[in-house]
Amino acid sequence: KLILLDSLLQENQMMANSNRHGDWPLDCKVYIGDLGSDGTRYELEDAFGAFGGVKNIWIAKKPPGFAFVLMEDARDAEDAARELDGSRICGRRVKKSVPILNLPIYPT
Repeated sequence: KLILLDSLLQENQMMANSNRHGDWPLDCKVYIGDLGSDGTRYELEDAFGAFGGVKNIWIAKKPPGFAFVLMEDARDAEDAARELDGSRICGRRVKKSVPILNLPIYPT
């Protein structure tokens, strides 16, 4: 049982370090919309770093205008999303930054 738990922890750590934002744990992942096309990792890390450790950042290039930030802790992700919603990041007022778990889910 201990080996299985260790294996799951290693797998979760590998997913958090992945450059594919789809592999990131949802409770620590924050979506940022209306970002524009010239935002940088450094600006996002500066904004989100005030709320806790930032593990990874993914910025959309084609099409541009949004990003995902992976925080080390789910509570930090919630705090950052709440405080940064509507603030200026990368020279633009972001329309919405929300933890992924709070996005509405619509059945298909």
